[in-house]
Amino acid sequence: MPGTSSDGKHPARRSADDDRVDGLLSRAAEGDQQAFAGVYDALAPPVMGLARRVLRDEAQAEEVTQDVMIEVWRTADRFRPERGAARSWVLTLAHRRAVDRVRSVAAGRAREMRSVVLEHEPPFDTVAETVEGREEQRVVFRCLGKLEDAQRVPLVLAFYQGLTYAEVADALAAPAGTIKSRMRQGLQSLRACLEAGS
Repeated sequence: MPGTSSDGKHPARRSADDDRVDGLLSRAAEGDQQAFAGVYDALAPPVMGLARRVLRDEAQAEEVTQDVMIEVWRTADRFRPERGAARSWVLTLAHRRAVDRVRSVAAGRAREMRSVVLEHEPPFDTVAETVEGREEQRVVFRCLGKLEDAQRVPLVLAFYQGLTYAEVADALAAPAGTIKSRMRQGLQSLRACLEAGS
């Protein structure tokens, strides 16, 4: 319906600049490189701003901006002016691409952390530095060793590598509530073991 947004609920707010960019993108869809240059000049800055807000990293925001604008050039023929302004369409693409990058980065960090945890025994030497006396070290090692991996690994990551609950949960690809529960259980078992002196 003319004059309304794509959801049909709110009046569409279109400016002369929106109309100009829509026209440029339609021409770009026909292979007009000069028109696409105009689209790029108009929309790359807001795309960059959105990517920067989502990613909080200048270099990655620049990469996402370039990826999005290349995608716009390649898929310009999919733009439908009757469904909304080119600006909205492009910013929707940008938001999806930025969120995908956030998820990709988080997944990569989680894989790296899991790899470290799985390939190496937890680095209890970091624990040892905080414990005075060889006998106390042996007791701590022995008690940590008695814990199940599901309890020991989150404790080591949180208390000896400085990760927050959320970061531990992300690294181990587990819900934060589950991690908190495992850590509570692990601490209870560790305390009982240490109090028993074995």
